[in-house]
Amino acid sequence: MSALGKLLIWAGVGLVLLGLALVVAARWGWTLGHLPGDLVFRRKNLVIFVPLGTMVVLSLVATWLLHLWQRWGR
Repeated sequence: MSALGKLLIWAGVGLVLLGLALVVAARWGWTLGHLPGDLVFRRKNLVIFVPLGTMVVLSLVATWLLHLWQRWGR
């Protein structure tokens, strides 16, 4: 159970850091979900939001983090 406890602690630290980064980014005027490449279709009573740019950025960041995790795990 020691390994699971450590994993949960690191996951919590990571979530806190992610939350702080989002708060700081919002204060600078950069909000997640309003990047170039995000599509918004508006009709009378309908709004469709397709966050393509945000998905690409999050995918690149996640890939980079998993790559670093794999390197450090060796």
